[in-house]
Amino acid sequence: MPSPRTVQIGLIQTRNSEDPAENVSRALAKIDEAAAKGAQIVCLQEIFNTLYFCQHEDERYFDLAESIPGPVTDQMAAKAREHEIVLIVPLFERRAPGLFHNSAVIFDADGSQVGVYRKMHIPDDPQFMEKYYFTPGDRGFRAWDTRYGRIGVCICWDQWYPEAARLTALDGAEILFYPTAIGWIPADEAPVREAQHSAWETMQRSHAIANGCFVAAPNRVGLEESPGGETIQFWGRSFVAAPSGEVLARAFGDDEDLLVVEADLGAIERQRIAWPFFRDRRIDAYQGLLRRFGSEHSDL
Repeated sequence: MPSPRTVQIGLIQTRNSEDPAENVSRALAKIDEAAAKGAQIVCLQEIFNTLYFCQHEDERYFDLAESIPGPVTDQMAAKAREHEIVLIVPLFERRAPGLFHNSAVIFDADGSQVGVYRKMHIPDDPQFMEKYYFTPGDRGFRAWDTRYGRIGVCICWDQWYPEAARLTALDGAEILFYPTAIGWIPADEAPVREAQHSAWETMQRSHAIANGCFVAAPNRVGLEESPGGETIQFWGRSFVAAPSGEVLARAFGDDEDLLVVEADLGAIERQRIAWPFFRDRRIDAYQGLLRRFGSEHSDL
């Protein structure tokens, strides 16, 4: 059996303001705090440096986008290098004139950029009008080697798709990170709210179980109001799940929080030996996954 190989996972859960510079400063201070507590891989929440502007469509918000590399990623690269941490930085990417992505930049512990993930699944729901702003990712699902382990990154809406988790795990990810911005809208009543949160956490815990890997999901917190008067109450509750699906730690639901959680990467092989889902996959029988709906035997 593999010997223990541990890593300290840090998840940063914050409120955001209308001032991007203030949000960056807050994140930098939280990264310092996480590193002081021993975190080795630190992940920020989705679009960490702005309000969640997708509550309505307004072309002015495209001015919030950042180039990669750019001023924000330069600061984050320096912070990764300063603390010798792996750092995952989700932001609104300006790729080219008129071409924008919801992205995450991965920095290794020496401050070098090892990868960029671009959100693949783009929602279009009331107050989550992301299709107006973001082009779907074109780099697929993959993992990157870092000083402290091989990690994969997906973003928010990606977390509802088992295919995304599976393909990232098949590329060798030991930890799946899901930086997130998810919350309730005013029309959601209390039972609906709790059902939504339960589904969100259960879905990601199922990715940990099905793929025998760690899952880490930082979510923002607080009430955000858009200039149009729309509001979302982000529910926080960032968490880390073990390959067994057990929640190792969970953040507050109504306040900023910082999680630093030890992950024994040796548990991955132990779990996959006990529950050999990768061994028993019928890769010869999954061609139907390439269809939108139905099968070759269906007239739907």
